[in-house]
Parts: sequence; C-alpha cells; structure tokens
Amino acid sequence: MGRVVAVQGPVVDIKFKSIEEIPSVYGVLKTETVDQREIFLEVAEHRAGNIARCIAINSTQNLQRNAKAVPMGPSIEVPVGDVMYSRVINIMGQPIDQKGVISAKKKAPIRVRELGTKIRSKAVTTKKFEVLETGVKIIDLLFPLVKGSKTGVLGGAGLGKSIITLEIIHNIVTKHQGTCVFVGIGERIREGNELLFELSKHGILPKTMIVFGQMNEPPGARYGVAMTGATLAETLQKENQDVLLFVDNIFRFIQAGAEISTLLGRVPSETGYQPTLISEASEFHERIRSGGGVAGSVTSIEAVYVPADDLTDPAVVAIFTFLDSLMVLSRERVQLGLYPAIDPLQSSCANLDPDVVGKRHYQISQDVLQAFYKYEELRKLVLVIGIDELSPADRLIYDRARKIQNFLTQPFSTAEAYTGKKGYYVPIEETIKGCEEILSGRHDKRSEEEFYMVGPLT
Repeated sequence: MGRVVAVQGPVVDIKFKSIEEIPSVYGVLKTETVDQREIFLEVAEHRAGNIARCIAINSTQNLQRNAKAVPMGPSIEVPVGDVMYSRVINIMGQPIDQKGVISAKKKAPIRVRELGTKIRSKAVTTKKFEVLETGVKIIDLLFPLVKGSKTGVLGGAGLGKSIITLEIIHNIVTKHQGTCVFVGIGERIREGNELLFELSKHGILPKTMIVFGQMNEPPGARYGVAMTGATLAETLQKENQDVLLFVDNIFRFIQAGAEISTLLGRVPSETGYQPTLISEASEFHERIRSGGGVAGSVTSIEAVYVPADDLTDPAVVAIFTFLDSLMVLSRERVQLGLYPAIDPLQSSCANLDPDVVGKRHYQISQDVLQAFYKYEELRKLVLVIGIDELSPADRLIYDRARKIQNFLTQPFSTAEAYTGKKGYYVPIEETIKGCEEILSGRHDKRSEEEFYMVGPLT
C-alpha cells in the first residue's frame, strides 16, 4: 500500500514504506478521489525516498494528499478474444459503448517487456507478396497495400485522412471479410461517434474492435491507448488471423509522449520534442510485424497529422522512417476538388515493384507518374504563356495527364453524405485498364470532365 504525497496535474507521486514495495516501471496503481471515483496510475519512474512517480490515466481532479494507492499488477491488462468484436473500449479495457460489461476469459498486458529477435525462416522470406485490393483507384495503382506492411496517410488538418482510412476499412472488411482493429488516439469525440455510426450503418462493426483515447483525456491515456490497440492486433495475429490495424492519429501518440516527457521534467531535444522520440515511435511500430512462426499478419494503416503542413517536422520524420508506403495529402489538390487528395509526386511506396505487383501494373504506374511529372512542368509553363502556345506533342501529354488526374478521383461510399454521389469500389484490373486506355490515346476525343469522380471507365 502506498500513499499520495504530491499531485501536479496528471503527475502523481506515491510514497511507499520500503523500496521492496515500489511497483516496477509500467506497474499499475489504483487510488480514489474524495467522491470515490477510481483513478488508475501507471508508474513512469522511481524517485529517491521510496517514491514512485506516476502518470494518471484519468483525471486527477479531487484527488487528495494521503489517499491510499493499491498496486494492481505489473502492467495494464485488457480483455482479448472474440468478445471484443463490435465493442469500444478505453486504454484500461473498460467498455465505453454503453453495451454492458465485457466478460472475457483471457486478458493480455499492453506492455511487452522484450520483443526479442524473430529470425524469418526461408519459407517466410520466399513467400509471395500478397497485395490487398482496397478498391480505391489511386491507392491500388500507385501505393499498393501489401499484407504485413505499414502505410502512412500524411496530411494537415482537414485534408481527408480519416475519410480515406474509413473507406479502406469499409472496402477491405466488406469485400475481403477481414478483421480490423481501430485505434483512435487523441482525436475528437465527434469523430469517434461518427466512426461508430458509419461502421454500424455499413454492417462492419461485427468484424471490428475499437479502442479510443480521446482528445479530452490526459496524456497518459492518449499515449497508452496505442499499446492497447497493438495488443488486440497481436492477439488476433497469434490466432493465425490476418489483421488490419488502423491508427488515427499516430502523431497524437508522439504528442502525448512529448507532454508526458515535459510533465516529468525531462530536458527536451533541440526541436522541442521529447528526447526519447525515436525509441517511443519504435516501441509501437516494432510490435507490428509478421513472421516468427505465426501464419497471421498485421497490416497497419496510420493517419499522420502534419503540423502546419510541414513534412520536415521531427515527429513526422520519426514516424515515416518506420513506414513502407507514404501517401502525402495535398492542400492544393483539395482546393482543386481532387479527392482523394493524394499527391502522387510527393508520395512514395516501397511495394511498387515488379516482383510485388507484376510487370504490367508496374509499367503502367511508371507511365502514369512520368505523365504527372511532365504535366507539372507544363502546368507552370501554361500559367505563363497559355495552353495554346504548347507544341502538339506537349498539348497531348498535358490533356492526357489531366484526364488521368481526374480518373484517379473517386466518390467514396463513406462520404456519400458529403458528395451526394454513390461510392464506387474499383478492382485493380479496371484501374490499370482505364489508365492504359487514356495513355494510349483511346479517349483523346472525350472531355476531361467525363473522367471526374467516376468509377471504372465505360
């Protein structure tokens, strides 16, 4: 038993009688406020005088000095298993969806002490890459989603990161009957509510587990909720299932870590972020991996908020070093009404390789990117001299690139309320065929407006 000796916002100091009684780092303690509200604490560091400095998981309002603190275990444990489908929980594994108590047979700790080194066997390394079809034209063509990979959707505020994430969930779960874990880190309560409503409406909720650490919660909850989500995904993977892990928004995880670091009095790095920035980003990302004798895989899609649209921000750079594919959203494309607003020239994908997607797909994607590069050069020229001054060959490339740009826009099923248009699921083959036809000149006589916000080419 320990006693509260100091409370500074979300930081709580608990004093114990002897050094043997102090819980280990990441150990959980429970205390109560004057109005008998439970507060959970996670040990962050040990101080002199038998004091454990803890980070509160929920609000410390009305917590008094000398309140008793009881150790609960070496780590936060959350319920796992099939009972978690269609449920919404917080970092502690408590239900927040008002559907009653979760009666799980098994619980798992959210912190992993040692990940260990998993040596991939020859059978795993020679295994053929499996491309997951998302039904979103621009993603399937230029940023193919490979089972077991990590994909980032990078963009500033209001560029459509959450909508793209929601559409991928909708398409993969409905078309491929996949299992999904959604982790909401530091996002608005309204967005969580909308997500739940959309998943229920489209019948996806029974195949989805949802974890939320919302914007109004203390940094301890926003930081730890990422680990809760990773634990749920790992548990499904160990049952030989292929899991999709959606994280919205991983930047808030880093931001919560920076807040905790400041509260604990650590000296920030030169850029103002926590000195442990890379190790914290890797603690989460290293848990998302396949192999090690397990047939299941975890494929992660992470929304990354880019502060002030600055892609050189240290937190953003730390995150995208772990990603296989980067889809950068452009504010300029949003203003032009090109949705999804992925900028193909700023983005990159390690999976766009002939060995992964096949020679035809790879060749068409390279031709499309080449057309976009040339279009970008010509667009700047057209702004100065006008389109009529271009040579016939350049004019042809310019027109075809604009048609492809419009063809790669698409109405989403999850955005029907905003666009008023029925959403389309477009198979990869239809996307490749459409781009091939436009590049070959079969549609040169058609106007570019005919290609805007359509499904497959007709």
